[in-house]
Amino acid sequence: MAQDLLIITEPDLALLRGLLPHDDLQRELERAIVVAPDAVPREVVTLHSRVLYVEESTGARRLVTIVCPIEADAGKGRVSVLAPVGAALIGLSVGQAIEWDFPDGTRRRLRVEDVSYQPESAGNLAALHA
Repeated sequence: MAQDLLIITEPDLALLRGLLPHDDLQRELERAIVVAPDAVPREVVTLHSRVLYVEESTGARRLVTIVCPIEADAGKGRVSVLAPVGAALIGLSVGQAIEWDFPDGTRRRLRVEDVSYQPESAGNLAALHA
């Protein structure tokens, strides 16, 4: 898989466009390869995926679930797809990294280490898109 390849499912793209993403995320969505939910590889970060990522400059690792803004809860590791971390990780695959600007003025490099749960590969699409 190409290192800069970004994959988004059709339902995720429709939902994200409806949320009016900020410019950085919008640019990422425009370059993404859009696939049907049943065609997305298991190692790709989609909405409601549980993902382990590392911030490369510090080595800090964090396990989060990427969710819609209304579902976000930092205390439970539920990160909005519109937040910097969520926007940076959506569509990446295990092993991929991205540099992303954060509100504090820093530019951080995040790398996906594992996708331990992805709803598309777990067969839970009906519940998510009902």
